[in-house]
Amino acid sequence: MDELGQVLLQLARRSIGEALGEAGPATPDLPALHENAATFVTLTQAGELRGCIGSLEAHRPLIDDVRANARAAAFRDPRFPPLTRDELARTRVEVSLLSPAEPLFVTDEADALTRLRPQVDGLILAVGGRRATFLPQVWEQLPEPAVFLARLKQKAGLPAAYWSPELRLWRYTVQKWQESPR
Repeated sequence: MDELGQVLLQLARRSIGEALGEAGPATPDLPALHENAATFVTLTQAGELRGCIGSLEAHRPLIDDVRANARAAAFRDPRFPPLTRDELARTRVEVSLLSPAEPLFVTDEADALTRLRPQVDGLILAVGGRRATFLPQVWEQLPEPAVFLARLKQKAGLPAAYWSPELRLWRYTVQKWQESPR
C-alpha cells in the first residue's frame, strides 16, 4: 500500500476514534491532503456493510473530506445506528478517492448497458431531483450491468425498469485502500 493510502486510512480511523473519545496516532502531513478531492469512506464488519458516506464532487481539501466522510459513515448513515466505541475495533475502514465524474451520453438504456465498464466504473444516476451512486466496488455484488443499473435506479427511489430521456448518467473511477481484515 502506498503512503497516501496508509495516511488516508489512519486519518479516517482517527477521525472516528476522536469522535468516540479515543486518541489516535498523528497522521503525516502530505501535500496531496491539501488538494480538493472527493472521497467515500466505507465501513464493514465481518464483510458486511456498516456505513458508507462520501462526496461525489471535490469541494474541500482531501484531509477534510476524509475526516468528514469517516464521521458521517460512522454516525450519520441513515441505514445504520451510530457506531459505538465497542464496535470500532472490529470495524474495517476503506477509503475511495474518486476521479472527476464524466458525463455518459447515451441514447437509451441498451446503449447505457453496453457502455458501462464492469469492475471499473462507479456510476451516478440523476433524474427529477433524485440522485444515487454506486462505487465501482458494488460490481463485486452486482456483476451484471443490467442488474447493477436496475439496483441503482431502485436506490434512487425509481422502479428497476424505469427509463426516461431526462435520466442522466456520469461515470467515475476510484483509487481505493482498505485496512486488513479485523
